Amino acid sequence: MVVIGNNLIKTYAVILRGVMPSGKNKVPMARLREVLVNAGFADAQTWIQSGNIALSSGLAPATLEARVQSLIKEHIGPDLAVVARTGQQLRKTLSGNPFHHLDQSRVFYTFFKKPPAAKDLRALGEKDFGDDAIALAKDGAYLHIPGNAARSKLSNAAIEKELGIPATTRNGNTVRKMIELCGL
Repeated sequence: MVVIGNNLIKTYAVILRGVMPSGKNKVPMARLREVLVNAGFADAQTWIQSGNIALSSGLAPATLEARVQSLIKEHIGPDLAVVARTGQQLRKTLSGNPFHHLDQSRVFYTFFKKPPAAKDLRALGEKDFGDDAIALAKDGAYLHIPGNAARSKLSNAAIEKELGIPATTRNGNTVRKMIELCGL
């Protein structure tokens, strides 16, 4: 962390929901970096084509999310949900993985844009997903999907529908890479 004036500058992983390589949610990462740098995020870095950004900012997380969402909509087109977490928060998420004893290539991390209602968390936690499992926290979820994730009933869209909030899911390799890009 760095302090400039009264602003505490933190490095954030900014994770976009629903980025696709083509179609209506296409967000070219080179163009995104250009937009972010031109908006004052001089150290913006992207990783792979699915909407993973590391950048430094003195903005509060919710303000940063709104700013990045607005920049993407204005300069690139898609209106995507944006979730910001510090590298420390991502590290804490990894260390809190209740499925640490299972095949880590089948564990996924879902990040909520905002905390869901407690009743909605309870209802989701009580659902039966067969061989798939979910462990819930107030700011995200851990998923263990031993089979084909594309065929799982425990999808990002299903989680969003149950909780009534935007969310985005990443695998462990992506979360670890974002922690690295945040300088940890």
